[in-house]
Amino acid sequence: MSEHILQAQQRNLVGRKTRQLRASGAIPAVVYGSGIQPSSITINRNAFLKTYGQAGESSIVELSIGESEPLHVLIQDTQIDPLLNEVTHVDFRSIDMNKEIEADVDLEVVGESPAVKALGGTLVLSRDYVTVRCLPAKLVRSLAVDISGLATFEDTIRVKDLVIPEGMTILDQPTLSIAGVEAPRSEEEMAELDKAVDVDVSAVEMAGKKKDEEEEAGEAGEVGEAGKAAQPSNEKVKA
Repeated sequence: MSEHILQAQQRNLVGRKTRQLRASGAIPAVVYGSGIQPSSITINRNAFLKTYGQAGESSIVELSIGESEPLHVLIQDTQIDPLLNEVTHVDFRSIDMNKEIEADVDLEVVGESPAVKALGGTLVLSRDYVTVRCLPAKLVRSLAVDISGLATFEDTIRVKDLVIPEGMTILDQPTLSIAGVEAPRSEEEMAELDKAVDVDVSAVEMAGKKKDEEEEAGEAGEVGEAGKAAQPSNEKVKA
């Protein structure tokens, strides 16, 4: 039994009518995948946000629709309203617990890097997830990236360095870089960067000024042409 349980109801409202659901504190959703027909459902917003915060997109959720038997699902996708920063739609993918699946698992930084603490470097993360294959029961919310081994600016943590549960395979290249530490910039480098920024800003300002002048000249030309067209012609007509 999964530790993440979510209740849902069948949904008849579609399209713009789903605004009524959102206004009442619900989220329209769909569920599809192994062993089922795609179905439109609705879930309680608060209950979903709590479950999503705990399970993420790589932990099994038991989804009960009405009185039917619970489905084992993954939260496949969420749509967010960029203005309200609210979840507006959710996709659930039903899975067969006896078949291996592929999923993205988040990477979580743990520990403390001596190259950061003692040498003043900056931690640089190249990736924040890896793609894995395993039985659904072996899925985890995240994999730890222990940065305590980053003692110098030459040290690098790669995919092959991750500790993973038995029965799980990472599909990314073993030599793919995940984390390292960048050396602090010298005063000379910082001065060069500031100088480059000043040059860029000046170039942008000059380009903007030139564009404004061209637009003003163009507008003046258009006005001049219009005025000329309105004036009576002084040209003499030859007989």
